[in-house]
Formats: sequence, structure tokens, C-alpha cells
Amino acid sequence: MTLGSGDQMEQTKINATQLFVLVVLFEMGSAILVGLGTNAKQDAWLAILLGLVGGLLVFLVYYRLYLYYQDLPFTSYVQKIVGKWMGRLIGLMYVVYFMYCAARVLRDFGELLLSTIYTNTPLIVINCLMMLTIIYATYKGLEVFARVGELYFLVVYLIAVAGFILILASGLIHISNLKPILENGIMPVVKTALGETLNFPFGEMVVFTMILPHLNESKKVKLVCLSGIALSGINIVITTIVNITALGTDLFERANFPLLSTISKIQLANFIERLDVLFMLYLVVGGFFKITIFFYAAVTGAGDIFKMKSQRKLGFPIGVIVLFASVTIASNYAEHIKEGLDIVPLYLHWPFQIIIPSLLLVIAFFRNRKKNPRSSKEMNKDV
Repeated sequence: MTLGSGDQMEQTKINATQLFVLVVLFEMGSAILVGLGTNAKQDAWLAILLGLVGGLLVFLVYYRLYLYYQDLPFTSYVQKIVGKWMGRLIGLMYVVYFMYCAARVLRDFGELLLSTIYTNTPLIVINCLMMLTIIYATYKGLEVFARVGELYFLVVYLIAVAGFILILASGLIHISNLKPILENGIMPVVKTALGETLNFPFGEMVVFTMILPHLNESKKVKLVCLSGIALSGINIVITTIVNITALGTDLFERANFPLLSTISKIQLANFIERLDVLFMLYLVVGGFFKITIFFYAAVTGAGDIFKMKSQRKLGFPIGVIVLFASVTIASNYAEHIKEGLDIVPLYLHWPFQIIIPSLLLVIAFFRNRKKNPRSSKEMNKDV
């Protein structure tokens, strides 16, 4: 598992299908677990759609940066854009940001398992077991991890389709719960999109600036990533609509894990019921891939900044930091969610996902205007 420039980058390659799978699993990850866009009430699905459109536009910023530095990860090309020392500082800030995001998602899934199956198990034990698995996955490298993603992708989709059919068959869908549409006007939807759904999960694609150089078919980056974001966004919208129509707006807002609440209502012929434990597999797989991608980006980014020959050695110490951060990040789950909705988007997501990459793109544009090896016509075709 290597990351850097030159010959090192050739040692780890994934194909377009594997990248697509990683994008979809990453984007859906914890977004299908928590109640997304609840501030917009029954219009949450509209806020997610709006966030999806914004997320697609934001990704074009990352893609344009990728076009300038196709063989380098973010932590390397930021040094070329703003200079060695400033670039290293910004790169280090992103490593910490990726670690923080990994810790947040780990806390989400630790709380999920704690509240459903392992009710008498300490949170630190649950998170520790998942973290050890993630460290091992990172140690094996991106290629192995991507191939595992291909296997689980089919499992996840089969479970999702089966769940949707069972929910329909149980008669849980009540379309009237979606009405009235835009009851309070468009502004609550816009505010929720800008303050929540744009950043989570779509803006989190910034982590793939560490992975895109590993794709062996660079011409397919734009199509693969945009289609992956779009598919996952549509899946999240459908999940949200199902949750609102099955639970009603009030319960959708109050439930810690709306999808599990919906699934727990499935009941067919007094025989098929209590399927929430089965669907835990679906949720935990998504969480595992999301945490691992954040963690992989943090480990390889740190190794790149500090010029480590063997980046595998960083896996365990960074894993320990992420583990303890996930437990100490908030005193309880309610505080954790409030922090994630009120503080993180404004002070972390917007700067790291949108503001800094946009500024870097402007600087890169002027730096590469004359010496860019690709013609301006080629660049415009790609974007």
C-alpha cells in the first residue's frame, strides 16, 4: 500500500468498476442510517435532491484539480500549488479532518450496535473491534479493499431490494405523509441543503482526491464518480421517502435510526417480522466502507506528507487515535448528533470541502495556464 509520486503510484491500481462501487458504498454509508434533512420535515427528500445537485457541482472542482495533477494525491499536489511548507500544513489539516470524519462515522455505527444488539457492551469494545478490522483492511491495501467492495456491493443491493419489497408488501407506505409539499416554502429546503445535505454525504467526496490517482483508466474518472454520486443520491432519496411515508414526519424527526424503525415495522402473515437484525448487515457494511476510505486517506496522506517509506506502520497509531476520538467526541449520542448538525458543517465541512478546494483551483489555474501539458481544448472537453 503505497502512495506518492512517480513509480510508487503505479504499484496500486483499481479499475473503473471498483471505483464506482467504492463511491456508492461510501456515499450511502452512514447517510442511510441517520435521519438526513429532518429540518425540512416532510420535504427532507427535496433537500437531499438539492444537496445532490450541489454535490455534483462540487465534485467538478475536485475533478478539475485532478486534471492538473493526475498522478498525485491531494496531499502532494497541494504542495505544488501553494508551496512546500504551506502545502504540507494544509495537507496535514486534511489528514486530521479525515481522521475526525472517520471517528464520527465510527461513533455512529458504534451507537447503532449499542442500541440494537450489544446493549450491555461498552462502546469502546464495539468500536475497537470495528477499528481493528479497518486497520487490517487498510494494511492489505486499496486493491484488496476494492475487490471486497465489489463482492459486498451485490449483497447490499439484494438486501436493499428485498427490504423495499417487504415494506411495500406490509402496507407501510402512506403517501399522504409527504403532504403538503413545501408547506413552509422553499427556504427551509434550501437552508437544509446548504447546511446539511450538500456537505453530508455529497461533499465528503473530497476524500476521493486521495484515491483518484490510483484509477488505471483516468479518462473514466468523471463519468464513474458523477454516476456513482447520482446513484447513491437517488438511493438515499428513495430511503428517505420510504422512511417518511412509513413513520410519519414526527417519528422520522425523533428516531435516532429511522431506517431501522421502518424495518422493525415489517410484518407479513404473522411470520416475517423483526427483520431489523438482518438489515444490520446492510448498514454495517456501508459504515465499514465509509470509515475505511476516510481512514485510508488519513494514513496515506500522513505517509505522503512525512515521506514515510512504509506507510503501513502508521495504520495502528492513527487507528488508536481515531478509536479514542470516536468515544470522546461527545458525551452521548444526542450531543454527537447536535454537534454534527450545528457545528461541523459550518466550521469544518464548508472550509475543507468547498472553500479551500475552490481557492486551490483558482491558484492552480493561474499556475498551470501556460505550462499545462494538455491543451485548453482538451481540458474543457473533460470538464
